[in-house]
Amino acid sequence: VQLQASGGGVVQAGDSLRLSCTNAGRHFNAYAVGWFRQAPGKEREFLAGISRGGGSTTYADSAKGRFAVSRDNAENIVYLQMNNLQPEDTAVYFCAAAPVLAQLTRGSKYWGQGTQVTVSS
Repeated sequence: VQLQASGGGVVQAGDSLRLSCTNAGRHFNAYAVGWFRQAPGKEREFLAGISRGGGSTTYADSAKGRFAVSRDNAENIVYLQMNNLQPEDTAVYFCAAAPVLAQLTRGSKYWGQGTQVTVSS
């Protein structure tokens, strides 16, 4: 598994961004994929996860209502749609993969390189 997050940038409060997580390896549909973020001086935080087939999703309270995770296994890509971004959403965003959805929040996982999201007020 070789993950890469992309799509970050500098936006204004209230804007939207869609992040992408791609896999250079094979069998992406064999993994649940999650999105995390880490702000300066803070611990890495789980945001959202999607099951291998895309039929199940889970969200942290901080992501519910504004963020949506989806995947296209034919294209080997997982998305994180982020709406109504606020300055407190400024962080480096990472994607990660694990064999099952539950393991994204408690267990070993594969990490990709992150992408910076900066939200100005």
